[in-house]
Amino acid sequence: MPSIAEIVRFLEEFAPPDIAEDWDNVGLLLGDGTLAARRVMTCLTVTEDTVDEAIEERVNLVVAHHPLPFQPLRRLTTDSRDGALLWRLAGAKVSVYSPHTAFDSATTGINARLAAGLGLTAVQPLLPQEHGPGAGRCGTIAPAITLGDLASAVKKFLAIERVQVVGELPRTVGRVGVACGSGGDFLAAADTAGCDCLVTGEARFHTSLEAESRGIGLILAGHYATERFGVEQLADVLRERCADIEVWASRRERDPHVWA
Repeated sequence: MPSIAEIVRFLEEFAPPDIAEDWDNVGLLLGDGTLAARRVMTCLTVTEDTVDEAIEERVNLVVAHHPLPFQPLRRLTTDSRDGALLWRLAGAKVSVYSPHTAFDSATTGINARLAAGLGLTAVQPLLPQEHGPGAGRCGTIAPAITLGDLASAVKKFLAIERVQVVGELPRTVGRVGVACGSGGDFLAAADTAGCDCLVTGEARFHTSLEAESRGIGLILAGHYATERFGVEQLADVLRERCADIEVWASRRERDPHVWA
């Protein structure tokens, strides 16, 4: 039976913390590495629902994509939402690990998997790093398709019903950038890389206007959708690596945004 520290070492090999963004808070954020990791749950975010599930299912380690805590803590009390969640987890001896932007950028991380899922070839980073795989991804679709067809491909891969699109649906798309989550800030990099479209989770209104001005299509598939599939696949990776532990992606986690 592996310890939590052993699971952490594997996660750090899979998505090295040193490729995370400087502002990020990644690694083992709560817990005791010496404890056994019999039951591991992945999720996108630590919420009331995922904490309930972790405690009720006697989870030893939660691998949450989004860090909690994210900002440095001055105190840990139940007066704040984050403090209350962490207090409950600590009381149940549930550890928390977050790979966040390291998993976004890893060689087999979320952006690489998103690019592969959309059938991109000759894939490169949108923002290269001197030492590391770089952030975001861009690649080629051959033969070229329309923006509308690309939107359909995004919906199919992410198993969602709707996306937001900036740009004329019949326009031709041959080079595509991808950036999971809040990836609107990758627009300029996508333009520099010669992309006809950027696929991301969410972007500011004025980023959409800038995309129109630059003549780049923009497909917004939702922050949740562009990252949740990654933590589901991460559960599969952990299950294959550690056959003697029980691993699953949270069954209660849901997208807080719904179409009405």
